[in-house]
Amino acid sequence: MTTFSVWAPAAGQVDVEVAGQRYPMSQENAGWWTADVPDVAAGIDYGFRLDDGETLPDPRSLRQPFGIVGLSRRYDHSAFPWTDRSWRGGPLHGSVIYELHVGTFTAKGTFDAAIGRLDHLRDLGVHAVELMPVASFPGEHGWGYDGINLWAVHEPYGGPDGLKRFVDACHARGLAVLLDVVYNHVGVGNRLGDFGPYFTEAHVTPWGPAVNLDQPGSDEVRSFLIGNALMWLRDYHLDGLRLDAVHALEDHRALHFLEELATEVQALAARLNRELVLVAESDTNDPRLVTSREAGGYGLTAQWSDDFHHAVHAAITGERQGYYCDFGSMAALAKTYTKVFFHDGIWSAFRGRTHGRQVDVFRLPAHRFLGYLQDHDQIGNRAAGDRIAATLPADLVKVGAGLVLTSPFTPMLFMGEEWGADTPWQYFTDHIDPGLAKAVAEGRKAEFASHGWAAADVPDPQDRQTFLRSKLDWAERNREPYLGVLAWYRELITLRRTRPELTDPRLDRVQADFDEAARWIMVSRGRLRIAANLGPKAVRLPLGQPGIAVLAASSPGVAIKQDTVAIPPASFAVIETRALRPASE
Repeated sequence: MTTFSVWAPAAGQVDVEVAGQRYPMSQENAGWWTADVPDVAAGIDYGFRLDDGETLPDPRSLRQPFGIVGLSRRYDHSAFPWTDRSWRGGPLHGSVIYELHVGTFTAKGTFDAAIGRLDHLRDLGVHAVELMPVASFPGEHGWGYDGINLWAVHEPYGGPDGLKRFVDACHARGLAVLLDVVYNHVGVGNRLGDFGPYFTEAHVTPWGPAVNLDQPGSDEVRSFLIGNALMWLRDYHLDGLRLDAVHALEDHRALHFLEELATEVQALAARLNRELVLVAESDTNDPRLVTSREAGGYGLTAQWSDDFHHAVHAAITGERQGYYCDFGSMAALAKTYTKVFFHDGIWSAFRGRTHGRQVDVFRLPAHRFLGYLQDHDQIGNRAAGDRIAATLPADLVKVGAGLVLTSPFTPMLFMGEEWGADTPWQYFTDHIDPGLAKAVAEGRKAEFASHGWAAADVPDPQDRQTFLRSKLDWAERNREPYLGVLAWYRELITLRRTRPELTDPRLDRVQADFDEAARWIMVSRGRLRIAANLGPKAVRLPLGQPGIAVLAASSPGVAIKQDTVAIPPASFAVIETRALRPASE
């Protein structure tokens, strides 16, 4: 006998349909319905009927072979032949993360095809791969943030076994795997609301009614989401989760959902004897997210730092539109390098109010914040999805890479960035609802038209060519100028691994000097001096003590002369200085 169960507190009757045959379910406590069905094997298709309505997929479906509205399929997690039994996880501190989208990482766009590129990542020096969402979503291709069946793996990517093969292959190469999950909303077309109060009108989000985390019935909704998180980590052997837009999680309980999730993940890590991490995306600039629970925080492992990205991007590109309006100065770059957040309780012109909270640099380690030159949002949410290398000279791209990879933060790269890929990464969808597809396309054009873009220049998300244009061109990395950029990234990652100053997480030991008019910045990290010249003229910068070696330079014109270094325009360098002798000598 196999027991089927589903939470449907408002239903008067629930039936489970297994292999075309219906079985009535019995109501248990707290709105749960169960039924014991004989002769059920893995691979049998099933669904639930609420009050004699249409057959719906299981909210906790592990496979959706017929798409988001089709029947669910039984799946046995224990049947997969794992080979990573000695794997104990990949700690975040000291790591370099590589974000990728399965559908555009390779021409075939599958987990198995991505396995063929893992040796490239290992040779690059990456420690962890971060997958954009793979939960089942509408159509064949999309970013994945409109997931419908949150417990099922997108079939066109390779389904659940495909994801497991990918994770197993990563662990065999010493690579940890993080997965992007979305708990702040569920894609349009989901049927969760038919089963129970998964959403509430008490709070409003950019995607409509909020996920119900604090209203009546929210105990089961929280259990649904936390159970989902634990499934990914336990059954797919994932090493961590990236939590999308946690600022949109509306929860006014005393025990916040994020803290409860962190507690459960910590307990699972102890039970599995594996390192497990939770990384948040947040717009609040609130260090409490990554402050330990013992110190009154939520206890997450790390969070993305958009302020650092904005400071680097605006400094090297000169862009000042939108949320870049507060950035671009050397002072902003120096502040984010040493204090993490630029908006740490100060005025934000883009928001029209003060924003953020200060990071205690004496208590919080820098590796709890991710730094990046590019990510899927910062490229894909541009009108044309243009990467930084498409419009910026290679020498300035190298400066940006240098600032990120020698920062005190955990660096993250976006796929193809390591060779300066200039293929676009555009916003693409494959909505099966014609009305939604039209609304998304028209909304995208209207949004950017308000910022001065011609409608014809904004790609149609529903056009398959938009998706195909966003696939990486792996042949690029075999020719110049891409070869030079790739060599630079490898050099910087190797340097980060070999010099302890660069992975030292103590923010109070990071100092930055700059000249706003000349457009240079010099960061001191122990005996190392990290110099970037973004001005139009060569500069000679004081090192504070004698320089003994140029460890990395993006330009051949970098030269040490005693206790100074010459830096050409649009150049970056890491210089080693002589150790200070004790005063007694």
